[in-house]
Amino acid sequence: MSRFRAVVFDLDGTLVDSAPDIHAALNATLAAAGRPGVDLPTTIRFVGDGARQLVARGFAASGEVPEDAALDRHYREFIEAYEAEPIARTRPYPGVVKTLLALRAEGHVLGVCTNKPDALTFEVLTRLGLAQYFEAIVGPDRVPRRKPDQAHLLATLNAMGARLEEAAMVGDSANDVAMARAAGIPCVCVTFGYANMAPEKLGADALIARMIELPETLSRLA
Repeated sequence: MSRFRAVVFDLDGTLVDSAPDIHAALNATLAAAGRPGVDLPTTIRFVGDGARQLVARGFAASGEVPEDAALDRHYREFIEAYEAEPIARTRPYPGVVKTLLALRAEGHVLGVCTNKPDALTFEVLTRLGLAQYFEAIVGPDRVPRRKPDQAHLLATLNAMGARLEEAAMVGDSANDVAMARAAGIPCVCVTFGYANMAPEKLGADALIARMIELPETLSRLA
């Protein structure tokens, strides 16, 4: 095991390819409001800052963003649509389960730090059989400030029973890198995720094209 005993993962675009189900729920919400839908690549660009922001971006792409009260209603509609079919098309990325097993066998403690609502995060991870691998799963609903604020990462590590100096972050976006940088820990980014810029421009300490490369990459960074 490398010195990075604690490994914290982002969820969407890192552990699971969830964009197709998010896309379906967003378009259902837009259709119910009489708005045109958006395509999958556009939806992917909206992922990463939480579900309410995603809905706001969807409405902005199809016209004006509603006032707060209306946006709150549409956000609830999106959550209901997504909760109805959270894993119809969502799957773990290739090599994820094998990598999580390998890391745990080496003695690593694993956690998830995501801006996806807590209930949906647990639902997706549980139904895909991934929740069992993590010591802690922390969404935005239990923290005062969410990713990219380092408070979200620190809360996750605390729930994992881990120290900051023994941690590394694994993600796919600028938010993941910014949070890791603010906390002073290394960040490994996947090249297959939902970043809205070229992966090499994210400023990560390392890039991996396959999740199975992670254990060796962590050892190299150490």
